[in-house]
Amino acid sequence: MLSPPVFTNFESAYVEVIRHITDGYEYRNAPRGNTARECVGLSFQIANPLERLPFLAARKVNPVFHFAEALWYMAGRTDLDMIGHYAPRMRHSSRDGKTIVGSAYGSRIFNPVGGDSVSPFDRVIALLRSEADSKRGLMPIFTADELAVDGNPDMSCVVALHLLAREGRLHMVCYMRANDCDRGLLSDVFSFTMIQELAAVQLGLGIGSYTHHIGSAHIGDRDYDRVRRVLAEAALRPRPVTYAFPAMPADTTLATIDDVLKYEERLRTNEAEYTPDDIAGLGFAPYWQQVLLLFEAYRQIRFRGNDPVEENVQRALDPGLRWLMARRWPTRISDGSTP
Repeated sequence: MLSPPVFTNFESAYVEVIRHITDGYEYRNAPRGNTARECVGLSFQIANPLERLPFLAARKVNPVFHFAEALWYMAGRTDLDMIGHYAPRMRHSSRDGKTIVGSAYGSRIFNPVGGDSVSPFDRVIALLRSEADSKRGLMPIFTADELAVDGNPDMSCVVALHLLAREGRLHMVCYMRANDCDRGLLSDVFSFTMIQELAAVQLGLGIGSYTHHIGSAHIGDRDYDRVRRVLAEAALRPRPVTYAFPAMPADTTLATIDDVLKYEERLRTNEAEYTPDDIAGLGFAPYWQQVLLLFEAYRQIRFRGNDPVEENVQRALDPGLRWLMARRWPTRISDGSTP
């Protein structure tokens, strides 16, 4: 068998990856003082990339950040003002205190580069419309000049994303130089499969598989205890927990992303607050309404002391998103399982 192992959803892949590295790591090393267990040359495939979130109480996934990062990428942004609000630690990776360069993968996908007037994403979409079986739908991200920066704190972990249209479905292959498989892997797969979904919508295709290749797959010692708790939890369940989440609307464009981000900014800066009815009246499909409900819930968490998130917002959240939010902020949101 030369193909990578195939998993139904991301949670199954994630659990097997961290189990493999924890129990069968090849190397112990500590580049830049970050001690870790490492496997070289690890790959896996997800059959259904729409199931991109792990539902593990021990992991406490933050869906607010995952959606914010994916939108930040798809808007082609590099600013810390937005992404630093959801992930303050990213400020430590900035060279100038204002922007992220290497890790702003979307800026190299959704903005024109190298003197071109069209973005790599739009070039690839146009290519796949004109040549359905093309092998050339590659969007490079890593650039050699990143190696020329001594002690670069912000070097891209992603080499490229590759889109392949086959028999009515759009597949994606991701090439990583390195991946922290308990941290970065979760956000990377979430964002890249959302980009895959956006591209499929643009092309009018179904979602195919997502394949992830990693040069250095590692888990830091700082996360080892948590990884063990996750593995113990997963071992007690006969099958992964799943929640159905709606597919991205067929009329989604990059203009839709820009529109969503206008309201995200108002919530992020606490300049506005929205009830579920307010959000429903903005004209977005239910998919994007859920994203804005997440941002409203997070606004309340950030700016309203220790008060619980308003019950009408909690009730309006997709059950899976509410479950995740309740694990992340248990004193602010309930999972809806109790009266």
